[in-house]
Amino acid sequence: MSTERDSGGHRSPPPAPDRLPIPVVDNHTHLDIARDGANPVDPALAIEAAVAVGVDRMVQVGCDLAGAEWTVQAIDRHPQLLGGIAIHPNEAPGHDERGDVPEARARIEELAAHDRVRVIGETGLDYFRTGPEGVAAQQDSFRWHIDLAKRTGKALQIHDRDAHDDVLRILREEGAPAKTVLHCFSGDLQMARECVARGYYLSFSGTVTFKNARGLRDALAVTPLEHLLVETDAPYLTPAPHRGAPNAPYLVPVTVRAMAGVLGVAVPQLCTALSDNSERVYGPW
Repeated sequence: MSTERDSGGHRSPPPAPDRLPIPVVDNHTHLDIARDGANPVDPALAIEAAVAVGVDRMVQVGCDLAGAEWTVQAIDRHPQLLGGIAIHPNEAPGHDERGDVPEARARIEELAAHDRVRVIGETGLDYFRTGPEGVAAQQDSFRWHIDLAKRTGKALQIHDRDAHDDVLRILREEGAPAKTVLHCFSGDLQMARECVARGYYLSFSGTVTFKNARGLRDALAVTPLEHLLVETDAPYLTPAPHRGAPNAPYLVPVTVRAMAGVLGVAVPQLCTALSDNSERVYGPW
């Protein structure tokens, strides 16, 4: 989940892009979240629109207890969805202040037993929205989620905002799960190389299309195809040229084609890699 709020207010949804030649996975989306002032998304319609352009599988991510409950209900209704659940790093300090951390974690662990919940996340660190007073709670929560992912054998999805060094340090100290994903990767070229060397997957969102994201495109350029995933982080981070409009899984093809251009590979080749990597990380839908 991003904290981005594009300028320009709420615009009409962008037109559907051309269908991808080979179906891919939206590795991280929030169908339970509507941006400020927007109408709630109809999950069935969002899925239908995505499938129509070659995005036939999605990972729905719930970032708090209510979102986790919603996610488990959604994955039971919609076969195109797998689930990810966690206490988001920006939620962790609040649980710490209320003294209900054990209860919140117990519920996440209970929901994580669902067969179609394949992701523990998004967890991690966010030093942009949470000040120094929340760092200890975030780091403790991150360590607990890492342990849960390893105990359950599920993939770990990491939210990392302005916390690159601590994210990598804690993963090293705790020992990363076998399947670790840097959701909405925001690091530089050097960090991308380190993550690849550690065996992590890097998931790129619409931010890679932004004009000021040269460093992110440099990071993408050095990432091998077998370590790549793609996502929307919808309803946030709408790819250019549609910034300011609501994001949704059907816009994944815009980012895929931009990624192919940066990598210098054919779109079908990238689609095949993205699909194969997703099923390697999450299993079959």
